Amino acid sequence: MIGPVELLIILLVVVLLFTSHKLPDVMGDIGKAVTRFKQGVSGKDDPEDRDRKS
Repeated sequence: MIGPVELLIILLVVVLLFTSHKLPDVMGDIGKAVTRFKQGVSGKDDPEDRDRKS
């Protein structure tokens, strides 16, 4: 019988096979999103921004 771990591995392989041409674009988009999130979080605590909003 196939267990849940094996099914997960099979699913991962299938996804990688059928989306390998899009994978660099997806990873680039994820990296940009993380960078923007970090900039947003750090910008929120910026004292200059608080002065401008007040």
